[in-house]
Amino acid sequence: MIQLIQITEEKLTSNILLALKQELQQFKKDFQPQQPPTWVSRKETAKMLGVSFTTLTNWHKKGVLTAYSIGTRVYYKLDEVHNALTPIAC
Repeated sequence: MIQLIQITEEKLTSNILLALKQELQQFKKDFQPQQPPTWVSRKETAKMLGVSFTTLTNWHKKGVLTAYSIGTRVYYKLDEVHNALTPIAC
């Protein structure tokens, strides 16, 4: 049990509000809102990478790309497609 001695209700309230304001300011400074993913169809992905649907399926089976589906539709996250590309040393 915490016992508060010689502090008024107003002083306690102002101390709590001050601490909350400081925490919220720090949170606002550090907060990075997340953008929803950009989804691209299998056709768009194949065209973007210059490959066939068969190649996309093989890359999915090998774990190179992650495919997502709704019913019979297949989609890829654009950022995951970009991240799958690796630089080549010349």
